[in-house]
Amino acid sequence: MARKETSENPGRLQQIALTYKMTKRVDTKVGLVVAAVGIVTFGVLLAIGFLIDHPVYLGLLGFLLAFLAMAIVFGRRAERAAFGQMEGQPGAAAAVLENVGRGWSVTPAVAMNRNQDIVHRAVGKAGIVLVAEGNPNRVKALLASEKKKMARVVVDVPVHDVVVGDDEGQVPLKRLRTTLMKLPRVLPGSQVTVVNDRLRALGDLMSNMPIPKGPMPKGMRMPRGGKMR
Repeated sequence: MARKETSENPGRLQQIALTYKMTKRVDTKVGLVVAAVGIVTFGVLLAIGFLIDHPVYLGLLGFLLAFLAMAIVFGRRAERAAFGQMEGQPGAAAAVLENVGRGWSVTPAVAMNRNQDIVHRAVGKAGIVLVAEGNPNRVKALLASEKKKMARVVVDVPVHDVVVGDDEGQVPLKRLRTTLMKLPRVLPGSQVTVVNDRLRALGDLMSNMPIPKGPMPKGMRMPRGGKMR
């Protein structure tokens, strides 16, 4: 047991250190902010402890609350830094969807065109959510095509479409998860499973793409519709 704990702890500490380094590259003040939150929290609780003549008890409580506050602040700033690095990168929305939480089944890249506009699919109790990345004018055709394809296998299931971006009518990447979680739950778990199984039968872009054996032929391009020629 001791060996197991020893082997796990360095991994966790290393992960925290890597997250801190990544965050500091984007947020140079993260260390100062986190330290200030911890010091202020501990100082306030300790001062209250002296006022009520219980500095030891409030000091211990202050230490625990300071550690918790530092962890919360660090986590939020690290998340913000991660979103900042992902924004504008193809497939960033898929990375967010994969971590949206339990109850959602995500299929990345169900549709894509030659301009690398992409549509991802998420299925949950809110129904079907199509998340598009790319030019808002071009993704309309991708969304319409995907809805038409899904209509062949599922009916009477709510379909929501989201375009990721910072313009009017779009959803910023950092708010994508929150947007999905706010959708009304209208499907029971059993129906979610049925819908998901039917959609999986359609496959996704990668499973439907005929990949030739051997080296990729020169000059092969991705035409409209996402099928190889």
